[in-house]
Amino acid sequence: MLPVLVLASRSPHRAKVLERLGAPFETRDSAVDETPIPGESPAQRAQRLALAKAQAVAASWAGLLRKPGTLAKARSQLLASRGQWITFESALAVVHSGTGALAQGAAPVRVRFAELSDAELDGYLAVEQPLDAAGALYSERLGAVLLEAWEGADPSALIGLPLNLLHRLTSELGYPLLTTSWGSPSPAPEGP
Repeated sequence: MLPVLVLASRSPHRAKVLERLGAPFETRDSAVDETPIPGESPAQRAQRLALAKAQAVAASWAGLLRKPGTLAKARSQLLASRGQWITFESALAVVHSGTGALAQGAAPVRVRFAELSDAELDGYLAVEQPLDAAGALYSERLGAVLLEAWEGADPSALIGLPLNLLHRLTSELGYPLLTTSWGSPSPAPEGP
């Protein structure tokens, strides 16, 4: 049976990146609790959640293989980020449901926010309404002007899904993105 790529995330941004890739994929909500664990670093949290989501979806489906929320919170995040270096932690875990094989990794991206005026930030918020984006940053859209510089090995990580890392992880499991014939998505399982 051909593998089916499944996104264990509710992120519309990660889904859009996969749509651009052209491989058929399915999206499944993992229902994983994202509450931080005391003492856990952002990098540890990102990796823990990526693995938990991948395992939850793989275990529940036999057919396989802080976002602001309000404009006030988004504005507060952007004001606190202005002029600062901020690291966005992105992590992935890929689980082959047939064998249980696991591959995981991280793709942090460090960015420096520009010293924009309150009016410029408010203009960005009014246009983009970035309520579901980590750090209120839509870097692939108008949010690009919020950034002065960035550092990281995987440029796609900042826009929601680190494709270089995804390719490496799927390759580790024997399914490189660029040479695998992906299966067609199947219907969602019935029931809760």
